[in-house]
Amino acid sequence: QVQLVESGGGLVQAGGSLRLSCAASGRTFSNFHMGWFRQAPGKEREFVAAITSRGTTTYYGDSVKGRFTISRDNAKNTVFLQMNSLKSEDTAVYYCAAKTGLVSTRDTYDYWGQGTQVAVSS
Repeated sequence: QVQLVESGGGLVQAGGSLRLSCAASGRTFSNFHMGWFRQAPGKEREFVAAITSRGTTTYYGDSVKGRFTISRDNAKNTVFLQMNSLKSEDTAVYYCAAKTGLVSTRDTYDYWGQGTQVAVSS
């Protein structure tokens, strides 16, 4: 089992920045690819970003490319999502997720956190 706990969400004005963190525990963090997803009210869960287990490759959803950056610190069992130039359409609950095997941009991850709310005011 892997436990994931997100933090760093909140209310921010459009154009602002937030940094989300996801702390993992339970198993060897460096064995897992990590992803961030989000879900806005009334919408399907959307892929945001992913990073391979060693942090060598990153992937981004089209809507966040150039604005968001995913990173990880395997020594601290933590993955981050730096969000810049936030827009009102970025408002959602953000979830981190972990998986083994192949990294994925689909929500086929094995473990999920509880989510953290991000609200962007225009």
